[in-house]
Amino acid sequence: QVQLVESGGGLVQAGGSLRLSCTASVRTINIYVMGWFRQAPGKEREFVSRLSKGGVNKYYADSVKGRFTISRDNAKNLVYLEMNSLKPEDTAVYYCAASRLSGANRGSDYGYWGQGTQVTVSS
Repeated sequence: QVQLVESGGGLVQAGGSLRLSCTASVRTINIYVMGWFRQAPGKEREFVSRLSKGGVNKYYADSVKGRFTISRDNAKNLVYLEMNSLKPEDTAVYYCAASRLSGANRGSDYGYWGQGTQVTVSS
């Protein structure tokens, strides 16, 4: 059973930065595609970013490309989401997710989810 715990959310002004962390209780995160999703009030959950197995390939939603960076620390089984130039529209609960599927893309491809961490960006 994979357990994921997010941290690092909070309140920040527009233009500011936050770094989210996701701790995975697994032997190694290398065998998982690790993703970040978010859900704003009244909206559907949406894809933000993901790392391929082994962390070689990185993918981003168009809305965060150039502002967010996903990375991982394999030794610590940590996945990060560095968020810069934050905008009010980035306000959402951010979720870390893990999948054994190499082509994991949609939320339904991920079998393991964290509890989420709130990010609020004020204008």
